Amino acid sequence: MNNKYNKNLFLKDLLSSTVVFLVALPLCMGIALASGVPPIVGLLSGIIGGIVIGTFTGSPLQVSGPAAGLAVIVYELVQAEGLGGLAMITLFAGLFQVVFSFLKMGPLFRAISPSVVKGMLAGIGVLIFSSQFHVMLDDAPKENGFQNLITIPSAFLSVFDASQGVQHIEAGMIGLLTIFMIIAWNYVRDKQWKNPIPAPLIAIIAAATITYAAKIDINLVKIPANLFATMSEGFMWNSFSGFKLAYVWEGMIVAFIATTETLLCVTATDKMKVGHKSNYNKELFAQGIGNAVAGILGAIPITGVIVRSSANVDSGGETRGATILHGVWLLVVLFIFPQLLAFIPKAALAAILVYIGYKLVDFKAVKAFAEYGKSEAAIYIITIGGVVFINLLAGVILGFALSLVKLLWQVHSGNVEHTEDENESKFIFQGEFSFINLPRVANILESKNINKKLVIDMSGVSYMDHAMDELIEGLKIKAEKQNKEVEYIKCKNCK
Repeated sequence: MNNKYNKNLFLKDLLSSTVVFLVALPLCMGIALASGVPPIVGLLSGIIGGIVIGTFTGSPLQVSGPAAGLAVIVYELVQAEGLGGLAMITLFAGLFQVVFSFLKMGPLFRAISPSVVKGMLAGIGVLIFSSQFHVMLDDAPKENGFQNLITIPSAFLSVFDASQGVQHIEAGMIGLLTIFMIIAWNYVRDKQWKNPIPAPLIAIIAAATITYAAKIDINLVKIPANLFATMSEGFMWNSFSGFKLAYVWEGMIVAFIATTETLLCVTATDKMKVGHKSNYNKELFAQGIGNAVAGILGAIPITGVIVRSSANVDSGGETRGATILHGVWLLVVLFIFPQLLAFIPKAALAAILVYIGYKLVDFKAVKAFAEYGKSEAAIYIITIGGVVFINLLAGVILGFALSLVKLLWQVHSGNVEHTEDENESKFIFQGEFSFINLPRVANILESKNINKKLVIDMSGVSYMDHAMDELIEGLKIKAEKQNKEVEYIKCKNCK
């Protein structure tokens, strides 16, 4: 009975791993392209995410690999530090994640405001969309996200410039075909004909077939003649002589972003599968081991990825076996059938990322956040702006700082009521008070006249810091100097 049960589990995982592999194959290469590294490096990250992280995972149904959420920062690191520098940074990111796991910090990363997380992802979506739009036209992306964004109209118009030749318009047509195939296949699969075949794979096959059959002369994925020799160039031990202390700090940044994205994916995966319960710190340890290995082997950083995890759950995956097997299939393709990848147009991979970037921008989020207050919507928009117009880290820090200020303001936004007659002036304090709301409270106290008697009722206060205590004490002293009678009702639940 037990053998039959295990066999059924294996068959379910085998089928699911095939579907996840078909989803991961084009995404690994496309994200590598957006990260400024060769597509085979993205496949290497997918292999590590499947086999290494899948082995140690604390979230059996989550699938890890290169993710769009890190593509922007990885691209910037590659441009600034090269593949060797990126290898060391990725290693440090993994080591930091291991340390985070030992410190039991996994659940803490879930406490980040949704407006900041969604703002970060939307900002990343804008950057991916704008950079890959240029690649989809067989053009090179600009120096930064802002330039990529503002030059989209001119890039589009240049396609129709006869002096530029036909390569750009042909690449653009292949890109549009790819996006159309993704949308059409998703519609057919969801509405008409249920099937497990992922839309990006169908789109890539169609684009590659048309490009080959019509002999369209556009940029294709380049596969080196000697994979092992090419990969060995990115091994971390080739880069020791170029070590910089800044790599440690940059590794922490990558670790923070990768951990946030991963653990949000863990939460989403648990919600998708009834009875699936993840161990956040164990998963964080697995991610750390995976990224350390990725750094040593010269791959790009890895996170948990919701698209692949969702495919795993929807396809009936039951154990970590599906995740591990999908990594094995990627390994087989990379080292046994690599020349098949050379038929794939770069414009098609870029088009997949243009579509992903568009999907990352949640246009309904502003309205949804506004239901919780205009400040939430503002934090979402400002985070997007920071990511797009400054950089990813600045946008996240800006959004986090605003969320913290908002939290402090809300937590310490106690209410002061004032009543008076010809004999007394009474101030009734309720809630929590600190230096955050001191200016507002001071304005209320100083704007009212004190009659014969001053009554300060603090019985409804649950918290009061030293700054507020000094303000109240100053009011009492002022009243006593004016020969007013003072009645002070102490706070019951605070100092």
